[in-house]
Amino acid sequence: MFFHVDREKFPAIIRALAALWTVVRDFRRDGKKRKIMNTYSAKPGDIERKWYVVDADGVVLGRLAVELSKLLRGKHKPMYTPHMDCGDNIVVINAEKVALTGRKRQQKTYYRHTGYPGGIKSVTAGKVLDGKHPERVVIKAVERMISRNPLGRAQMRKLHVYAGTNHPHGAQKPEIMDVGAMNPKNRRSA
Repeated sequence: MFFHVDREKFPAIIRALAALWTVVRDFRRDGKKRKIMNTYSAKPGDIERKWYVVDADGVVLGRLAVELSKLLRGKHKPMYTPHMDCGDNIVVINAEKVALTGRKRQQKTYYRHTGYPGGIKSVTAGKVLDGKHPERVVIKAVERMISRNPLGRAQMRKLHVYAGTNHPHGAQKPEIMDVGAMNPKNRRSA
């Protein structure tokens, strides 16, 4: 059997089918109206940044870095948007007293290159922590958990790490966040 459609009536049939589809798609199989949900995307004006101070004394390095990277990215907020910088500002104190589990203090190695042939340099985590800039261990751990692009660099600018207990960010009235108390494993060191 051949189905014939008149060419003048064809656009009207298509419009009628489209209208019928918009009605049908809004209802579930049980006849109830379907909820139409929209994904929220944060705008620069919607973002509110807080200040947190974190004491790294006795906290395991990797577990500290995970929490800091979450706060820097803003993943703890319900308004998190992957392409926007939704994170908060973080001040880390006592970075020189961060804990490393196992034999990482002697075995974990940081490499850098001078740019000249054969110019690879290495230093252990223990030497960095005992040296002039112990805060670099925490910075590197967090940096390696943040994406390596312009957004990641903007997020890293909100991380302020200090070896001792003093910091110049008291005017921002930072809230105290105790990472060690979040989980018993955060303070464990073997």
